[in-house]
Amino acid sequence: MLQQKFYHGIIRKSIIAFGNLFNNITIDRLNSSNEVEQSIRVPLSYAPKQKFLARIAAQPNSFEQSFQTFLPRLAFEMTGITYDPARRISLVQQNRALNSTNNTLNSQYAPTPYNINMVLYCYSKNQDDGLQIVEQILPYFNPDFNLNLKTVPALNIVNDLPIILDSINYEDEYEGDFVTRRAIIWTLNFTIKLNFYGPISRQSLIKKVTVNNFSDVELLNKQSTITSEVNPNTAIPGDSITIVDTFEDDF
Repeated sequence: MLQQKFYHGIIRKSIIAFGNLFNNITIDRLNSSNEVEQSIRVPLSYAPKQKFLARIAAQPNSFEQSFQTFLPRLAFEMTGITYDPARRISLVQQNRALNSTNNTLNSQYAPTPYNINMVLYCYSKNQDDGLQIVEQILPYFNPDFNLNLKTVPALNIVNDLPIILDSINYEDEYEGDFVTRRAIIWTLNFTIKLNFYGPISRQSLIKKVTVNNFSDVELLNKQSTITSEVNPNTAIPGDSITIVDTFEDDF
């Protein structure tokens, strides 16, 4: 059963969709006259927290221009996946869609619900940069934000993807003497409610149906057998079904 090969790229799609939410954040730096002196688009990358802290610590001088342009930055990563029993549905339910290329029916059993834990890190050199970034994020999460994600294109399945903001943490990495580098770090923890789908099976179209009909409630006397069929290549919505054979039998 587990040997069937399939891949829908659901985790990859959800991570990309999550990152795109924060891909166009811009901050302004003002001069003493309260005029915009510099407008910066905050870079975003997929990376763990330790990687950025190591790069900040590797700067030889905290007053170099390279370090000034290095921050602020945004980074995000996936930290875990957990099963969500509250969203479980009946396992016998199926999703179906017509495959027009070979006149077959694509079908798939009910999805399995999981939660993906994502973390967004905001690194800044000063308080104002970090506050501008965080303030552009928080109003959209109350506490969740919904995205539409096309999870299984073969079945035209589009999921409503809730992204929930669980918590916000704040750190000020400022230790040592005057020349010690400073990094203000905001940590935003999110939960993405995702569905995982299994393999797609292909079934032939139903072209012929046989019905046994009994004329009394006790099912003892008269039986009628009706066979009908339709040609899927020429049929259009609203066509009547052609009755091929009718047979009656008395017990």
